[in-house]
Amino acid sequence: MLALNYFPELFQEECKMNYQRELLFGRWYRDDLNPQGFQQSEYAELFPDGSFEITFLTINGKGEVTEQIVELGDWGLVGDVHFTITKSEFVDDKDYSADMTNADNYHAYKVLKLDNKVFEYQHKVTNEVFILRRVIDKIGHC
Repeated sequence: MLALNYFPELFQEECKMNYQRELLFGRWYRDDLNPQGFQQSEYAELFPDGSFEITFLTINGKGEVTEQIVELGDWGLVGDVHFTITKSEFVDDKDYSADMTNADNYHAYKVLKLDNKVFEYQHKVTNEVFILRRVIDKIGHC
């Protein structure tokens, strides 16, 4: 008990989950409301080579897309830590290289749940929680 009081980090390490990287391969989706009450959708595709393509859509109350941003970059999973590095983005069909000195292009998340249907994770800095659901290409197949 003495060690737990003086070295809690030793015991926290044992509680970390080791998730299988392969579970993230494929397409994922989430839908939320932004602070203005508009629909905000995310479509993410994570490739086995560690690259990603993520599309963010904002849809107004009339069902019109008011903003579309596509980010390209690299991702990884180590234990229960998921990370992304954005290298470029398309805004209004124009390609912009990311400023790799800008900290906003690097994100780390704690994985809360990962299985073949749900990917739930929490941003390490902002504590925002995101829940993505797997996109199923063939109806009736899980």
